[in-house]
Amino acid sequence: MLPTRRRRGGTGSKVFPRIVPGAGLRPPGCRFMNTRALVGRLVRQEGVNFVLTNYVPRRLLTRFMGWFSRIEQPLVRDVSLNLWRFFADVDLGDAKKLHFSSVHDCFTRELRDDARPIDSDPTALVSPCDAIVGASGHIDGAVLIQAKGLTFTLLELLCDPAMTEAFRDGQYVTLRLTSGMYHRFHAPHDCRVEQVTYIAGDTWNVNPSAVKRVDKLFCKNERAVLRARLDATHHMVCIVPIAAILVASIRLRFLDILLHLAHEGPDVIQCNAPLVKGEEMGWFEHGSTIIVLAPSGFTLFDNVTPGSTLRMGQPLMRVPPM
Repeated sequence: MLPTRRRRGGTGSKVFPRIVPGAGLRPPGCRFMNTRALVGRLVRQEGVNFVLTNYVPRRLLTRFMGWFSRIEQPLVRDVSLNLWRFFADVDLGDAKKLHFSSVHDCFTRELRDDARPIDSDPTALVSPCDAIVGASGHIDGAVLIQAKGLTFTLLELLCDPAMTEAFRDGQYVTLRLTSGMYHRFHAPHDCRVEQVTYIAGDTWNVNPSAVKRVDKLFCKNERAVLRARLDATHHMVCIVPIAAILVASIRLRFLDILLHLAHEGPDVIQCNAPLVKGEEMGWFEHGSTIIVLAPSGFTLFDNVTPGSTLRMGQPLMRVPPM
């Protein structure tokens, strides 16, 4: 029997096995690591990954996961969390708490107050989330690159002709949140959210294998379009959280509405929500994608390139003077 960390916090506490190298003839972590590596290699094969995560009843599975992840029965919770940690790189070192009542509670965890320094440069629009940059660059008229050989348009993404014109020839960044990352997203600058548009859709996986295979994927999935205006310069920016399989649920702190597959409207929600740079906007129920749009005149910081990893609060785009 493997030694464990001391249980704290009563029956609601979470306990993970502690691997002790050198115990016995073989370190007990060897079989675990070999199995994990084997499964990881299998899942990383793009064709296999695409089939396993997309050719399933996506909407039904997503609804089931929404219910299952909230189960607080200790055995169900502990087995589920350990399986999740087995398949994903989950770092809880910067979480505000380490004991969780359910899988959902862990997925939507908050960070310690000092875990993400926010860049104080007033000309820096910062990353709203922890993420891997999937694509970034100049918007060619109204066309954005999804992946090599695949594109989509602003109108297909936003479903709003006026906003399409506002971001024509602007800048964009596609930010991919993996399942093990911190799942909340924050204001990229001092701003005021003026409108939220909910767009119903599918729940395709949004990992790289799907992005390379499903044309206009981001325009097919369920999403919310958050239109905001910067306080200092009055530029309009747009944040588009995109749902995916197992994660068709988006919660915004400034709206008492859960945006998910059962949402019945209204589709366009007018609001007046002031936010300071780095203030929490909302969260996903799992990993997904956020697209940040800015108008012409904004420029990307040098660290924002496809494949780079960003943390919430790091510089994303340079804000031009008004």
